[in-house]
Amino acid sequence: IFFSGNGPSGICLSYLLSGYTPYFKRHSLHPHPILQRKLEEAPEVSVLDQDLEYLSEGLEGRSHSPVALLFDTLQRPDTDFGGTAESVLTWWHEPDRAIPHLVLGRNAPGGAWHSIEGSMVTLSRGEWMGLPDLPFKEWLKQKRRGLRNNRATAEDIAQYYQHYVMKKGLQKNFRCGTVVTSVRKVSAETISNHTQKDLQEDSDSLWNSNDQSTEVFQVDGFFKTVEGDKEPFSIYAENVVLATGTYDNPTWLGVKGENLSYVHHQLSALEEAVKNNSVGIVSDPVLIVGAGLTAADAILFAHHCNIPVIHVFRRRVGDPGLIFNQLPKTMYPEYHKVHQMMKEQTAACAGPYEHYISLPEHHVLSFGKDKKCILQDKNGCQKAFKISMALVLTGSNPNLSFLPNDGIDLAIDSDQPVNPKRNPIDVDPFTYECTQEKGLYALGPLAGDNFVRFVQGGALAVASSLLKKENKNPP
Repeated sequence: IFFSGNGPSGICLSYLLSGYTPYFKRHSLHPHPILQRKLEEAPEVSVLDQDLEYLSEGLEGRSHSPVALLFDTLQRPDTDFGGTAESVLTWWHEPDRAIPHLVLGRNAPGGAWHSIEGSMVTLSRGEWMGLPDLPFKEWLKQKRRGLRNNRATAEDIAQYYQHYVMKKGLQKNFRCGTVVTSVRKVSAETISNHTQKDLQEDSDSLWNSNDQSTEVFQVDGFFKTVEGDKEPFSIYAENVVLATGTYDNPTWLGVKGENLSYVHHQLSALEEAVKNNSVGIVSDPVLIVGAGLTAADAILFAHHCNIPVIHVFRRRVGDPGLIFNQLPKTMYPEYHKVHQMMKEQTAACAGPYEHYISLPEHHVLSFGKDKKCILQDKNGCQKAFKISMALVLTGSNPNLSFLPNDGIDLAIDSDQPVNPKRNPIDVDPFTYECTQEKGLYALGPLAGDNFVRFVQGGALAVASSLLKKENKNPP
């Protein structure tokens, strides 16, 4: 089995496929009485081997995925109510149930967490960032550190994921510095006997030697060597798991001049500009487009550095769909502050915040070579602003260029590109296998699970499905 992406989804799945098996901890008490009764029915049977649809029936929470809610509540029984009840799972290592697999990723284990500015604080509570059987808080205690306002920095999380892979002995399954360029179905007959023999020696799980007509996936790509060379590879697998996340393909507005050198699509460009002293307190304002948390992070960073900001977004400030209207003020004081700025400091009425102007219900028409940006409001009125740089932070899309037709055929709406919020890959909710392509699975944001605490349920579903296929479920 091969999977693309070595972030939290990929790490969690590797753990489950390495023989680590969850059982209901005898004499433990789950606060959900119906789930407790179900778990007591067969405590000697691993959760991986039980009926996940039956166990997850009736559960409610902050995810649309029943299996995500199930695995989350088994690990953190009353966390949404501020409780600290222990996990009702106990983990046994059963090496004979391990399934050979390979996890490919561009970065070190942890995926995109290595690309995020290290001091950024997570949206989710720190304990929700943890993976099975190694609580994040415990790891942090060993570093003699605590959580700030219950939340963690991106640097801590990236280090924790690397530590997890080493601590659980998973590193033999990981290949870092790899780029996948193509995943496609091929007939097993087309692969030379020589290659097939080599692969059988390497991993008997990849091939059924009695059935020469099987279709398998051919995965092509390259490794980046220490010297900077690219070494091509081809891997053949009966099952492929897509766990690539969405971080590396920022959304563009599609307006004139957006490809000019002063227009950027990642927050790191602002950090770089501050380091180089190319923006500062006396420079023209920085234009920030977007009303999500990345845009808010950019505003906080600019505010901290006294850099003037013009903030443009399409929605009304009071729009219930705006993320700021969904966050508790006490837990997210800094995002609440940005929301206050957006409300109180519009161009129409000056507020208490220096160096910041909010332009709700506006959108960008064009960027000029002279660094002039043309904006338009909801009434069609146009305004020009001279800026030093622009940051378009309106979300990101997965890069699925390695799949036929960019993976569009796999999406719920197969006429539109895959989008984690609006058009995820269509998967079976209890196996996470793609409905349009058997043997292909999707995890994390690709399947609509956008928080680390909930991507793990997808990994549980995939592992359960693969164990059934491999006949590694006990009778």
